[in-house]
Amino acid sequence: MNMSGEQRIAAPRQRVWEALNDPAVLKRCIPGCQSLEKEADDRLKATVEVKIGPIGARFNGAVTLTDLNPPNGYTIVGEGQGGTVGFAKGGAKVRLADDGAGGTLLSYDVDAQVGGRLAQLGGPIIDATAKQLAGKFFDQFGQVVGAPAAAAEPAPSAGARPAVEPARLPSAAAAPAARPAGGVPIAWVLALVVAGLVGYLLGDAQGGGGSDWMGLATGLLLVVVAAAAFEFGRRTAAPVVMLDPALLKRLVEEAKQ
Repeated sequence: MNMSGEQRIAAPRQRVWEALNDPAVLKRCIPGCQSLEKEADDRLKATVEVKIGPIGARFNGAVTLTDLNPPNGYTIVGEGQGGTVGFAKGGAKVRLADDGAGGTLLSYDVDAQVGGRLAQLGGPIIDATAKQLAGKFFDQFGQVVGAPAAAAEPAPSAGARPAVEPARLPSAAAAPAARPAGGVPIAWVLALVVAGLVGYLLGDAQGGGGSDWMGLATGLLLVVVAAAAFEFGRRTAAPVVMLDPALLKRLVEEAKQ
């Protein structure tokens, strides 16, 4: 099998040459490549799975680079064993040249042989498969090598501080109001006043000492309920209304009258 062709790569010749010697790039571009390891500067070990006509094959082989002429080209010599499917061996001469527009013109000449069951498929099927695989390789290779390098992020200048979102301070409206010293919550005052009035009215209405104790007990119960309500309101951050001691004294005097 003989095959030749050329491919324009939108990248400088030096970059194309380096990519042709980079196992990671070649693995991404070779169709069906499962592994590609560099054993020496001029020798690679590969495992490739391909389908040739109706036959699927897994080849384990070695590739040797000869006639190295950086960055102008080299010759690839390889052989792969596919088990009962057969084998493939051959070589390819790769040449690189500037295209005059900042890119690289890659040309190749391939001479290969197949044996075993693969040879029974016939030349047309093998030639068509080889051209298809070569087309996929060079299309992918051109995209990988010709892709523009990612723009590097600008480094921060010396002495510049990284941008940090300013800490959000709680606003004055959100801050809990401080309890003024000496004040008494109005809830306590109202509870005491109501308890006292209810106890007095109940005792006076019934008459007798037992009724007085009943009124006092009822008043104390109201005080407990009022205290529980106040504590619940305080823990839930409800607004607290403060009462001046002078006003408290006046309310108590008015309640006695």
